[in-house]
Amino acid sequence: MKMNSFYYKLLCLLILSFFEGHYLCGADPTDGFTLVPLTEDNFKLQKPYNEPLDDRYSYKDGVRSFWIYNNDKPYSPDSPTRPRSELRISGHDYSSGIWQFEGYAYVPSGTSGVTIVQIHGASEGETTLQLRMYEGDGGDLRYYRYNLVDTGLYDKWFRVNIIHNVDKGKVIVFIDGVKKFVVKDQGPGDLYFKCGVYAAPFNSSNYMESRWKEIKIYKK
Repeated sequence: MKMNSFYYKLLCLLILSFFEGHYLCGADPTDGFTLVPLTEDNFKLQKPYNEPLDDRYSYKDGVRSFWIYNNDKPYSPDSPTRPRSELRISGHDYSSGIWQFEGYAYVPSGTSGVTIVQIHGASEGETTLQLRMYEGDGGDLRYYRYNLVDTGLYDKWFRVNIIHNVDKGKVIVFIDGVKKFVVKDQGPGDLYFKCGVYAAPFNSSNYMESRWKEIKIYKK
């Protein structure tokens, strides 16, 4: 039986969209990816150099909590950077291919002006991507301080998936399985994922916190 020309064209369009990275309704961002095994050795923690780790980080019942204050010190005495309490995924730096970060995040209301997840490394600048939380309309997630990625994210768990296609120079952000943002990357480099809290250059709240669980890495 011959396929109706309309449905044939529709099928071709859907197949093309899938392979171009425009994910089909009902598909999961991790479809087609291979899970990369991680152990605690892959999770390197950074915190203000003069504070004990337990005063800026906790890990209990599968939840990693990160918090800082706006006047905290940087991670080393000679660093000019802003305060942070972050987890850096080590042992899986990349410079080509297609890689994906996944995790569930929780940001309490009042936390503002802080990066909660990022891709570090680029040929232009220090980072390829920063997703920052601002107070906004109940918790705005932004690409740096610019494009709005999603809103209403305070005080609830939400799933974050970030796909970086290095060869095509493209980054895709999903929130709760829905594609929310696509952007060109900053060029190749020594790339890796980080999450936690890293104070933005300006307009940070006095106290900043994020919680993470089920952190995973995938690749193609």
